[in-house]
Amino acid sequence: MPTNIPVKIYEGDAAALLSPSSYPDRVSLLPTDATQPAPGDRIRIMWGQNLLSDVLDGRYRTVVCSVNDEENARGLIAQLVSLVTASQWSSTSVTSYAKMFHESVNIHAASDREPYILKYDLDSVLVLAILRPKNQDYFTLTDLARGFSTVTKMLQGRPDRRPVCTASFLGAKSNRLVIDHDSQTEPSFETTLKTMYAAGFRGDTYPSPQMWQRADVGVFPNYPFPAGLDRMRDGSS
Repeated sequence: MPTNIPVKIYEGDAAALLSPSSYPDRVSLLPTDATQPAPGDRIRIMWGQNLLSDVLDGRYRTVVCSVNDEENARGLIAQLVSLVTASQWSSTSVTSYAKMFHESVNIHAASDREPYILKYDLDSVLVLAILRPKNQDYFTLTDLARGFSTVTKMLQGRPDRRPVCTASFLGAKSNRLVIDHDSQTEPSFETTLKTMYAAGFRGDTYPSPQMWQRADVGVFPNYPFPAGLDRMRDGSS
């Protein structure tokens, strides 16, 4: 029996109508290494999935995102509190709590290292929000590393807080992510994943909508990326 017959994806003539060239916002998903998977040793990249829909479907017990003490109406956390029906939080109360927390820390623990993690219990899902450092309108990679290090500790030994997912922190409207204070340049997705992974985070991450405009490059479904990528960068085949 022939084994090289292409697998049919769609019924009828749909395949002819869905030529990738007709859709400018798309990515090319590449396979990973065909090695034996190790449990708890990857960040899964949720290409093609919608974070809010997955949260509302009950696929996660914890969501990691950002929050600030000024205004969060355009942030992911505002969408979460408005869509989760059991939530008693609003965008305004989320911001007020963050402001109150910052003011309290400034009085009682001004020497502590930022950023802090605020817990917002929406009943059906827990939000671990990395609080943007005071007097900054952005996060740095150092802030992200410290935040995810604390998040990792808050997840350890807590099976009730898994599965967990996080926003990519890229392309954010309310809380920008930059490489450092001097550059003010947004890091690459790979650098962001590397920072989360090095801090101990193992969960799912959702690419930002802007990443769907990069049909010119191949992407992988997991991090760490295949070892062959580094060999290619080094000039090896």
